[in-house]
Amino acid sequence: MGMSDLIARFIIETLDGMNGCAELQRSELANRFKCVPSQINYVISTRFSPEHGYIVESRRGGGGFIRITRVIMQPERLIMHTVNAVGDEIDLNTAVALTANLLQGGAINKNEAQLILAAIGCSALRPVSVTERDSARASIYKQMLINII
Repeated sequence: MGMSDLIARFIIETLDGMNGCAELQRSELANRFKCVPSQINYVISTRFSPEHGYIVESRRGGGGFIRITRVIMQPERLIMHTVNAVGDEIDLNTAVALTANLLQGGAINKNEAQLILAAIGCSALRPVSVTERDSARASIYKQMLINII
């Protein structure tokens, strides 16, 4: 298991122990894992983004902190929030992250997630020109989510 995985697991366990909201010191985490603070920033920006179902607030300086809050919504509301967040285009990595968040939040089940990802994957969109794929992916993604509701 890599350093980023260890840091992410620690943050998730901390969130679980604090009812989904934790204030962390970047420097304390860096000392704990014997890494540079930029590694902490990397983990937070890649694993605890809004697409993953988290709100991150940060205050820098001597008494600075990072506050991470897990967003919990009703399934239908989470789906509509996701539909509204997609916009006119979405790349595959972002769609995968959003789908994982929907699955984790209980808004969709595993079979629905697999079907969605198959429908918006590169193989399914092969007939669509590369420049139009993110637009087509967004349209398909939103329609599938709306039909789940």
